[in-house]
Amino acid sequence: MAQWCQLQMLDCKYLEQVDQLYDDSFPMDIRQYLSRWIESIDWDTVAFQDSLATVRFHDLLAQLDDQHSRFALENNFLLQHNIRKIKRNLQDRFQEDPVSMAMIISRNLKEEQKILATAKSIEQEGEGTVSAMVVEKQKLDNKVKELRERVQVADQNIKNLEDLQDEYDFKVNTLKNRENEMNGMTPKELEKEKMMVGRMCFDLKAKRQDVVVQLTDLLNVTQALLSDLISEELPEWKQRQQIACIGGPPNACVDQLQNWFTAVAESLQQVRQHLKKLQELEQKFTYDSDPITQKKAYLEARALELLKNLLSNSLVVERQPCMPTHPQRPLVLKTAAFKPLTHLFRKFNILGTNTKVMNMEESNGSLAAEFRHLQLKEQKVAGNRTNEGPLIVTEELHSLSFESELQLNQSGLDIKLEAMSLPVVVISNVCQLPSGWASILWYNMLTTEPKNLKFFLSPPAAKWSQLSEVLSWQFSSVTKRGLNEEQLNMLADKLLGAKAQRNPEGQIPWTKFCKSANEKAFPFWLWIEGILDVIKRHLLSLWNDGSIMGFISKEREKALLSDKCPGTFLLRFSESSREGAITFTWIEHDVFDKPVFHSVEPYTKKELSAVSLPDIIRTYKVMAAENIPENPLRFLYPDIPKDKAFGKYYPKLTETPEPMDVENPERTGYMKTELISVSEVHPSRLQDNMMPMSPDDYKALSKYVSPRDIDAVANNLITGFGEFDIQVDAALNCCSTLSS
Repeated sequence: MAQWCQLQMLDCKYLEQVDQLYDDSFPMDIRQYLSRWIESIDWDTVAFQDSLATVRFHDLLAQLDDQHSRFALENNFLLQHNIRKIKRNLQDRFQEDPVSMAMIISRNLKEEQKILATAKSIEQEGEGTVSAMVVEKQKLDNKVKELRERVQVADQNIKNLEDLQDEYDFKVNTLKNRENEMNGMTPKELEKEKMMVGRMCFDLKAKRQDVVVQLTDLLNVTQALLSDLISEELPEWKQRQQIACIGGPPNACVDQLQNWFTAVAESLQQVRQHLKKLQELEQKFTYDSDPITQKKAYLEARALELLKNLLSNSLVVERQPCMPTHPQRPLVLKTAAFKPLTHLFRKFNILGTNTKVMNMEESNGSLAAEFRHLQLKEQKVAGNRTNEGPLIVTEELHSLSFESELQLNQSGLDIKLEAMSLPVVVISNVCQLPSGWASILWYNMLTTEPKNLKFFLSPPAAKWSQLSEVLSWQFSSVTKRGLNEEQLNMLADKLLGAKAQRNPEGQIPWTKFCKSANEKAFPFWLWIEGILDVIKRHLLSLWNDGSIMGFISKEREKALLSDKCPGTFLLRFSESSREGAITFTWIEHDVFDKPVFHSVEPYTKKELSAVSLPDIIRTYKVMAAENIPENPLRFLYPDIPKDKAFGKYYPKLTETPEPMDVENPERTGYMKTELISVSEVHPSRLQDNMMPMSPDDYKALSKYVSPRDIDAVANNLITGFGEFDIQVDAALNCCSTLSS
């Protein structure tokens, strides 16, 4: 069954998570209309190749044209309009950057799979193994259910009270009429009738007291539930949203929170209606020490206060501000015009439609407004402008304030509401995006206070336990793999130093993360950002399948390779490249049986744009004077044959090349060429040609023969004794020189 069909069969709580994956950057309409086509494409590969991403982008536009034609045949004007609008938006967003679209689709498909896996896992394991968070939410669901049941009981009791009061009123009036008419009732019968009316009055007073107590208890329960929502659930939701913004789990679904708020608001409105009904009953009948008279004003004021408190906290920013071209980096916005810093903070005007009117007729169950196509323009400030200021642009935080007025005509309520976005960084050029994103990471990792705009005047340090998780999210949010423990250990050593022993409580200051005291060096985060970019553009598949060890120190690299057979290599990221680069290191043994490690000059995005890394590994050659160039790379660490590890990424021959016509080469076109990487080394650093040997064979033979002799025997089998003799002579000459 197609993935999209499976998702639609899930419970609503999972569908809410799916809903959070889709927004204007890639609407759910496309997922629905083109579900089969979307799932038939390997979007991981598409996101790995610019040219393929361009092809798939235009394929998608063509698919939308076909869908538009279907709607035209059905005379469905509204859906035709929607499809045209979606197509225009996609062209605006992704025409120049189709890779971003492929990455969004790839990410959404992965998240859908996670949601399906979670639903299946919970279904199989049963409620006994449901997470503590789910249990807590179930408890809250039960409290909301209990509140609704209490409201229904109170509603029924007030109806019973009204019926009892009407019956009592009828009995009293009937008794008066009978007394006045003297219609033949005996004194005994009259006394009996009075006693019955008296008991009814007693029951009525007791019932009124019970109802007042019940409404008081109901407001107590509501207040406790409201405290849970406002003091615990709402802050937790906002914190989950912060985590989702910086690459964490995308579980900031607002639907459940909205359902709880709505249920409490409805209950409070019903309580206020109950109090109005009690007021009507009081006007018809009252007495000394009437509980309705005594408690009415207090209960009305309390219900109104609770409702206002609920509503004043009900306005939230569901989707934080982001640039349409960089949906995975929210809260970093580019200004339409930039001028130097003048005071503590710049101020901006918002250009575009920044006012919305919400009404129930256009609602899908909630009052919501979406602001799109807005621009920021810095306000002009009179006086001399300077660049002096306590903060640089990418550390200066701003926030967007959303103000609304909620009017409940029937209740006579007019409440002013306000919500703040998470702090945003305003940049003037996309080259500032990495530094701006570093500020967003640091802020949302360390604080939950949305109004702390002076945060970077004195930014707190982060614990390694906090930062390591956030760093891993940066990789898992755009690939299939986060960072494992060994990779994080290397980064810990880089930030804290080896002497810190990777202490989870180790403190990393902001300046260590995103600043550099040395002008020639570059900040830690910009190094990570460069690596992320090179992975997304050129190494995504290799990173996803675990071929790249990536983050490993040179000392650890040597320790891992030292006992491996010659030609074993691993892939790691360069520590000296700001833009992101990758290299490989392989092991050989010299004539003294000592391991020799060779590392190639790192490959940057420029080289990887010309030739893919698997092709570089496949065709790599080492050349020294009077030696035949050969590929020294044989086994990907720990012992995977090179072609087995990378063969699936090698270019596939689509057709048999036509033989070359020597006499008339123009008839058959050009001769085929291939770009290869060649390293030139001094002969003394180049190990002689050696017959490829499996790691198992190498280990078995090394129990009886030294690695030097293994290499010599292999060379003897290939080239004969002459070259073997030369090798020995060279070794003897070297030894004699050392001896002298």
